[in-house]
Amino acid sequence: MTAAVAPRASHAERGRLRDDFVRLCEIESPSGRERGVADAVLAELRAAGLTPEEDGSAADTGADAGNVVARVDGPPGARTIMLCAHMDTVPLDGPVEVVETDGVLSNRHEAILGADNKAAVAGLLGVARRFAAEPPRVGLELVFTTSEEPGLRGAKALDRGGLRSEFGFVFDHASPVGELIVAAPSYYRIEGRFHGKAAHAGLRPEDGRNAIVAAATALASLRLGRIDRGTTANVGRIEGGTAANVVAERCTVELEARSLDHDRCGDVVSEIVNALTAGASDMECDLELGVQEQFRAYRLARSAPPVQAAAGALAGLGIEAQFVSTGGGSDAHAFHAKGLPCVNVANGTERNHQPDERVTLEALETMLDVKLGIVARSA
Repeated sequence: MTAAVAPRASHAERGRLRDDFVRLCEIESPSGRERGVADAVLAELRAAGLTPEEDGSAADTGADAGNVVARVDGPPGARTIMLCAHMDTVPLDGPVEVVETDGVLSNRHEAILGADNKAAVAGLLGVARRFAAEPPRVGLELVFTTSEEPGLRGAKALDRGGLRSEFGFVFDHASPVGELIVAAPSYYRIEGRFHGKAAHAGLRPEDGRNAIVAAATALASLRLGRIDRGTTANVGRIEGGTAANVVAERCTVELEARSLDHDRCGDVVSEIVNALTAGASDMECDLELGVQEQFRAYRLARSAPPVQAAAGALAGLGIEAQFVSTGGGSDAHAFHAKGLPCVNVANGTERNHQPDERVTLEALETMLDVKLGIVARSA
């Protein structure tokens, strides 16, 4: 793709970007408690001269705020595109106090920074201010979702009929700037609740039926970790029993399966269900199963309009696009399911969901330029 001169953020816009990012990170917003960030986003959009709307999705998601949508009209007859970021974070183990060391922003405390996804939220505020003052050649819908981390709840609850966009861009992948996520997996959550029979472990163990042993037998028979290049499975949580001297009457296990091939994912889920069932049967335990599809695999062609626009924006900055697949989920899944094709654009943040999460100022600033370039290329 031929590179062209790309729009760039001004010195003032870059300074505002950093300030926005720091302020947003220091507003706690774990999933379900996004009110503070939503209010800050609404206030900034209004100050820019836009008329943002907050939807009524909180009733469905259980969050204390709804999704926020702001629009910037393009010329008559121009297409409309969506730019999306989520306002929530994973749970915090401590306060957020942003510090800068040699151009790297991190949390002074042993807790997440919140760059996932407030780096993108700050960038979209920069886009909003730029194009509120300088009308773009395309229509824009800036979407800020809630409760992405626990299962894309805000995006799933968003009314697709209220969006005009032909395609969109989600900025939510913690990997180097230049990566475009063109394939992402189906994802299932599986819960097995084993019910045995309690008995005194020293006096009458033969009278008991141990639910923990049933679960362990099942888990020991499973293929876990990376099953093949595009497929993974994991057991992430186990809880059961009451005391060391009691044959465990109950045990719950939580697992997941992911695959870039939806049918393959279904096969792995079946393997897990069969193993849990066999483990329960072997120990004469009862089993309650819960299987839930969280999101479905998608794949975008490199010729798809959002992929082309994002690759062109990167090329304009002298960055070669890397077309990659991921094992993670994002709001792009929810929009694909609603018939709105989206590419997930890596935002240059590092170590998301970890206490050493960080992002460089260079990545923040470059991603603002990428967003500006995407708007220009989408025309």
